[in-house]
Amino acid sequence: MTSPTITSAWSPLGYKTFRWLWLASIASNIGTWMHEVGAGWLMTSLSASPMNVALVQVAGSAPMFFLALPAGALADIVDRRRYLLRVQMWMAIVAMVLALLTLSGQITVGLLLVLTLGMGIGTALMMPAWSALTPELVGKADLPAAIALSSVGVNVARAIGPAIAGVLVSLSGPWATFALNALSFFAVIAVLWLWHREAPPTVLPAERLAGAIRAGWRHTRASKPLQAVMVRALAFFLGASGGMSLLPLIVRSELHGSAADFGLLLGSVGVGAVAGAMLLPRLRPLIQLDWLVALASLVYSLVILALAFVRDLYLLVPVMLLSGAAWIAVLSSLQVAAQTSVPAWVRARALSVYILVFFGSMACGGLLWGFVASHSSISLALCGAATFLLLGIPTMVRFKLPVTDAEDLAPSLHWPVPILTESYEDNQDRGPVMVTLEYDIAGEHWPAFLAAMADVQRMRQRNGSFSWGLVQDTENPRRWLEFFFDESWLEHLRHHGRVTRAEQRIEAQARKFQSANIAIQIRHLLAGQAD
Repeated sequence: MTSPTITSAWSPLGYKTFRWLWLASIASNIGTWMHEVGAGWLMTSLSASPMNVALVQVAGSAPMFFLALPAGALADIVDRRRYLLRVQMWMAIVAMVLALLTLSGQITVGLLLVLTLGMGIGTALMMPAWSALTPELVGKADLPAAIALSSVGVNVARAIGPAIAGVLVSLSGPWATFALNALSFFAVIAVLWLWHREAPPTVLPAERLAGAIRAGWRHTRASKPLQAVMVRALAFFLGASGGMSLLPLIVRSELHGSAADFGLLLGSVGVGAVAGAMLLPRLRPLIQLDWLVALASLVYSLVILALAFVRDLYLLVPVMLLSGAAWIAVLSSLQVAAQTSVPAWVRARALSVYILVFFGSMACGGLLWGFVASHSSISLALCGAATFLLLGIPTMVRFKLPVTDAEDLAPSLHWPVPILTESYEDNQDRGPVMVTLEYDIAGEHWPAFLAAMADVQRMRQRNGSFSWGLVQDTENPRRWLEFFFDESWLEHLRHHGRVTRAEQRIEAQARKFQSANIAIQIRHLLAGQAD
């Protein structure tokens, strides 16, 4: 037995493009966190309503509900480099418009929310493509470390950005944070412009957007590992959103603090997250992944309870340090589980669903806890958020986080190319395609065969089939017929290339019950075509 390859936490920085994108993303994320402080503080200046303050987070997160799936599909079927360049330019323009309106004194509650929505649209379009880039930039052995480093970069920015923003807001006003945020996008734009990305080779034409969205959605519905990640994300982020969405109001209304105080607390979260990220490699070998997330969720619920009752700024600093460590433990664990549970062909689409759950939870949580705070008190809203976090911990019993070997997700390419006697060009969009497989199964194997075929069903649906069935012949009970449908002949050819090595083993597990010396009969049937 060979020893596992051990890589350094910093080894992904040896990849040139990853290194420069990582550094550029830190600069961009510093700008983003400066924007968060500026926008949150500006809203408290424009309106004292807890609902309006919470709506800033809602406006930044809500576009994920509508754009996450299309953005993930686009990221899988177009050139990601050019796509990201355009999105970064959009976000730079929106940030500059916000800076100019704020500087000229023309900003209003409505305009702030609309422009925050514009930034949220850019974020929604960017995140699936950005998340799916990492496996392209580093080797598979360095992927977990690269994901962790990306989280570290975000939280280094979280530590620096709010502190700078607090000083800038005190000295110049929120407009300066928006202007620097606009400039920060050009660091990423420069690296993307200079990156000469080699598109992965393919012999099939690119998927159409609508079909790509449907295929991604089918994969998500049939992928138990990804569903487990999403349930655990919902259980954590819906409650955890209460602390971040109400923090500006706690500082201004409860502590009577300044923008610098707000920046100090957010910066403490970032410092705690960086410290937590450095500690995680030591904890992961000692604590099973599900228990690590459960423990961090418990710690974060205690943090939110402290926010509900502690009203001393300097006592809240260590509380926020602890919140950052707990946050990064959960976020990093869920991101690694999501990234490594899906094959390359659907990665951006699957990650877009995870991101949808993340931002949707943050948006709904911000709205919910803001509503409770508006109609009762901030303390009661935070107690509710902490309770929700505690109630979410038992989900680990049923929804265990996956740990998948990258080799298992590599294409198996073991299916023979199907034969089409007519011209391929004339029939590639013809469909649907019905594929049948005829098995001969002895009676004593029927229960085990049916159990194995349940996994086969999910496998077919993950890879694009929109319908599946298994029937038994009434005249010959040994004869079982499996059938599934793909949308078109071209989509069926894509199905061939999507089957992974892990799924090859699933298929083999069902086929071992086939009677010896009798071949499985496979047929492809195309829908009739009118003259």
